[in-house]
Amino acid sequence: MRSRSNSGVRLDGYARLVQRTILCHQNPVTGLFSAGRDHKDAWVRDNIYSILAVWGLGMAYRKNADRDEDKAKAYELEQNVVKLMRGLLQCMMRQVDKVEKFKRTQSTKDCLHAKYNSATCATVVGDDQWGHLQVDATSLYLLFLAQMTASGLRIIFTLDEVTFIQNLVFYIEAAYKVADYGIWERGDKTNQGIPELNASSVGMAKAALEAIDELDLFGAHGGHKSVIHVLPDEVEHCQSILYSMLPRASTSKEIDAGLLSIISYPAFAVEDLNLVNVTKSEIISKLQGRYGCCRFLRDGYKTPREDPSRLHYDPAELKLFENIECEWPVFWTYFLIDGVFNEDKIQVQEYREALEGILIREKNGIVLMPELYAVPPEKVDEEYENPHSVDRIPVGKLPHLWGQSLYVLSCLLAEGFLAAGEIDPLNRRFSTGFKPDVVVQVTVLAESNHIKNLLQDHGINVQSIADIHPLRVQPARILSNLYTMLGRNKNMKLSGRPHRHIGVLGTSKLYVIRNQIFAFTPQFTDQHHFYLALDNQMIVEMLKTELAYLTSCWRMTGRPTLTFPITHTMLVDDGTDIHPAVLATIRKLEDGYFGGARVKIGKLSEFLTTSFHTYLSFLDPDCDIKLFDDPNEGRNSPDSEYGGYPADFCEKESQDELDQYINDVLQSTALKSYLPPTSKTANQPPVFSANHSTKEILSIMAKTKGLEVPAVSMSLPTKVLNTHRKSLNLVDNPHFFETKDCENVSHLPKDAHGDLDCRKLVEQLKECPTLHDQADILYILHILKGADWDTELDGQYGVTVHCLLNELYRKAGLNQEWGLIRYISGILKKRVEVLAEACTDLLSHHKQLTVGLPPEPREKIITTPLPPEELTDLIYEASGQDISIAVLTQEIIMYLAMYVRSQPSLFVEMLRLRIGLIIQVMATELARSLKCSGEEASESLMNLSPFDMKNLLHHILSGKEFGVERSLRPVDSSSSSPAISIHEMGHSGATKTERSGITKLKSEMKQFFHEGHSMSSIMFPSTRGSTPSSPTSTSPTGSNGDVSQGDRKGQWLRRRRLDGAINRVPVGFYEKVWKILQKCHGLSIDGYVLPSSTTREMTPCEIKFAVHVESVLNHVPQPEYRQLLVEAILVLTFLSDIEVNSIGGIIHVDRIVHMANDLFLQELKSFGATGRILEKDVATGICHFFYDSAPSGAYGTMTYLTKAIIIYLHDFLPSTGCALQ
Repeated sequence: MRSRSNSGVRLDGYARLVQRTILCHQNPVTGLFSAGRDHKDAWVRDNIYSILAVWGLGMAYRKNADRDEDKAKAYELEQNVVKLMRGLLQCMMRQVDKVEKFKRTQSTKDCLHAKYNSATCATVVGDDQWGHLQVDATSLYLLFLAQMTASGLRIIFTLDEVTFIQNLVFYIEAAYKVADYGIWERGDKTNQGIPELNASSVGMAKAALEAIDELDLFGAHGGHKSVIHVLPDEVEHCQSILYSMLPRASTSKEIDAGLLSIISYPAFAVEDLNLVNVTKSEIISKLQGRYGCCRFLRDGYKTPREDPSRLHYDPAELKLFENIECEWPVFWTYFLIDGVFNEDKIQVQEYREALEGILIREKNGIVLMPELYAVPPEKVDEEYENPHSVDRIPVGKLPHLWGQSLYVLSCLLAEGFLAAGEIDPLNRRFSTGFKPDVVVQVTVLAESNHIKNLLQDHGINVQSIADIHPLRVQPARILSNLYTMLGRNKNMKLSGRPHRHIGVLGTSKLYVIRNQIFAFTPQFTDQHHFYLALDNQMIVEMLKTELAYLTSCWRMTGRPTLTFPITHTMLVDDGTDIHPAVLATIRKLEDGYFGGARVKIGKLSEFLTTSFHTYLSFLDPDCDIKLFDDPNEGRNSPDSEYGGYPADFCEKESQDELDQYINDVLQSTALKSYLPPTSKTANQPPVFSANHSTKEILSIMAKTKGLEVPAVSMSLPTKVLNTHRKSLNLVDNPHFFETKDCENVSHLPKDAHGDLDCRKLVEQLKECPTLHDQADILYILHILKGADWDTELDGQYGVTVHCLLNELYRKAGLNQEWGLIRYISGILKKRVEVLAEACTDLLSHHKQLTVGLPPEPREKIITTPLPPEELTDLIYEASGQDISIAVLTQEIIMYLAMYVRSQPSLFVEMLRLRIGLIIQVMATELARSLKCSGEEASESLMNLSPFDMKNLLHHILSGKEFGVERSLRPVDSSSSSPAISIHEMGHSGATKTERSGITKLKSEMKQFFHEGHSMSSIMFPSTRGSTPSSPTSTSPTGSNGDVSQGDRKGQWLRRRRLDGAINRVPVGFYEKVWKILQKCHGLSIDGYVLPSSTTREMTPCEIKFAVHVESVLNHVPQPEYRQLLVEAILVLTFLSDIEVNSIGGIIHVDRIVHMANDLFLQELKSFGATGRILEKDVATGICHFFYDSAPSGAYGTMTYLTKAIIIYLHDFLPSTGCALQ
């Protein structure tokens, strides 16, 4: 027998250690580890981490085998790993019904359990008796299933198990919007069972999805059927949310040591090296101690101050745990492994030595890793005084299996028994490596030969959809429908992937389905559901965004291929030419650069070799998937435009089941034409005169709903039940209106009983001069008879109101009448296909949303992702009866989501986006720029094209000056509304402070009194009953005044109004508020108090604290007043840096603002100001001129606020006057 080599002897030592400390706890029947000798529970996460040492040791033996027994040893260890992984699989497969439910509900009641009985694989506690929802645990399982399969282990045995794993992928792919209990099972750190979005869960899910994508679970022995499919857009969602969160761990934890598992081994989920380093240094500086790292700040677990008799903490109790949190040595093993992966020898050496110092050694030479080190109860006060000075004692489990296993693994790596690539066969460790530039391949396809010829006239050669046969092109919604077949399994009652829309990464691959190659056009070109795709400029804008997105987010081999269809809606002049914006885009694409992205334009056939192909083998005829199990399954809503690309279909005879299925989905969305054309006959009286229609429709609505129409509008700035397009006014004060004269309107046909005659109304459709009037008639029918009432138009049956509205929507789309399009969308309750995703995007970037107009009972707050139906209902409810506002709200949420993805910097220091206020400000801005009445401005807003609407929103978010022009419409357009275009102003625009200070006041006053002006239009006070902060845009007297004069004023007022409406605060504002609260009893803002006790629960950088401050500030309805309060608090925060222990009891911020306002007025009067210049805002009592003063400068608002604070806090400030300089 050969003698044992030195390395063999050392390996045997580690094998003995693993056997005595880890494998001795493995259950012989199920393969699971129990948490300890007296604990029978097996936690999913702990089990996976505990087996890693065994997996690593097995590979080390296989590599360093001196003799045959070593190979046998390696096999035995590897089978222990397989046994554990299959044991966990058993536990989860027994809960297959939960996996199925969770795909739809994402509820904490319907999730897989976090722990199981180690002897029987059964559940141990009820669904609601534990924080079971821990996405990171399920993700960790999938990540290591992928890594272990890639290393050669065979864990999955049957195709049923493969479909189960595919459904686990659906289970975790929504991680970016699922609030769970996280890696510590606690959720919010008050431990009251409140789930929150955790960066560690999102990161682990991202890593698992990337690792398992396109992986064959049968290893080298599998085929197409055992491959797992992941949609790349879901991975990208997780990535962008992760980036917006880090280094924060969640809303209640500003940093968490658990993040080590996602920025380094095992997940390597973050590709931005800077972000990895920032997070790592935050953990070291805030959490590292002498015995390991704390899990997070103010973590009470097993500290001497924790009350073990109850699970939850009282919020104010958290302050007690500061500086005495327990320290966990396990985190040092992560740092050690990280050092090995980064080849940082100093880090490896440092943490090995640190670990040697805290391990516990037994007599027989076995070393044990304790769970944590706590402060001894008798030395707590000493530790409070001098953190990290007291010697701690080991507490909790010994050994802590998770820590023990990672310790052994780190030793094997550090001593060279294992190479980094062996425990990371899928190469996740290179995620931060260099990424080559992405070139996006673009194929432009003409929908028909007619369009192809039109393009040729412009010298652009493209193929038509018929030309590229045998390649096939279909809209993205077909792909969504096909993907619902993935992962279906009758035996286990699994339904496959939920019907979600497919993003641009998914449509930029080519798909092989039943030996045919398919390309799919991106979602944004599909005009099927919402009207954004009817605006050609908007399509171009979205193409730009999507190309930039592809350039930055494409991770797959090969190049992305985007198929851009030129459809009949991109034609102008009755279909005789291509829209100029589309032509210009194609020309730019030919140049090789578009919107910052590198592009290559060409034929689809040229791109076959360089594109990424996905084989959708689950649709093969020999699979047990039936495309038509249920003819209605996967159908789209019937309210849509046209089908797909007709030229793509094969002849009927040659169609197989797949073609019939595609045909079927497209047919369900085709439309027939019934509406009569609008009549052009002269002298035809309009069906409704503008002044009657509103009252008429109101009284009809009131009758049908059994309501009395009140005479005064209480809630919305629009009129009460008024959904009607002609009277929306977002700016002015609501007018009173009476209902007494609505009986004598003669235009609506009545029957014998004096009620409306609906049949005659249908006949009137033929006599309408405009589409608007047809819409009005259909709207009345919709209210009275419902959408499914058969109009029997021209004697045809089955022509429902819904049908006609859809057709009208299409006609309005061709005429680009946006006001009408929005109006009909509202009647049809259309919803943006991606509304729920857009909303989730904003929420996951830590932005809360409110819909509806303030104040709060009417303004609805959205803090967690909602299902699409619920979200739409909430928006319609918050918009009162105003369907136009409801539609506009959805549109704006869409644009905000586009911006939060492409330009997150626009949203810095904004926590809550108030859509109602944003819409109001947009209308006010239009009124200001166009110098028109509020009603006209509101109508202009509704008539803006989506492209202009998105631009206007961008200008408001970025605070840029912009100009608005009325452009002339072509004569043949039937729209009555003025067309408007929005453009940016030059640098000479407006932010010089001197323009609004008092320095120029005297000359301005003289000028005003000479000209007999009223003080500028913008400053007109709003009365108490009006919408918050809506000034009447032009006062009758000053309307003929000097325009440039009016433009210069109102500029700071406008800035404050914009910042207040979008809730923007200065950088670092919330942390400063936290410091101030430490020095007083609280801040009172408009009657609501922000108590200092909140600092006992929350730390300064917590999002939870910021949201708390925000909710108090949001009680203030006027945006400009809110902004002044923020400025006052900011000046107050300068005091937190002075050496003053206390600055009094409760500080009334509004009093300070009013004192500053009084000082300002006194100074104005000393200059001899009188009359309009001293005028105050009725609602708040603040002088308009104060609102419009620049913050800085000798006469700036800051100067007066500082003076007011000195007077207010006189008793508490140091006696020397210099301290405040």
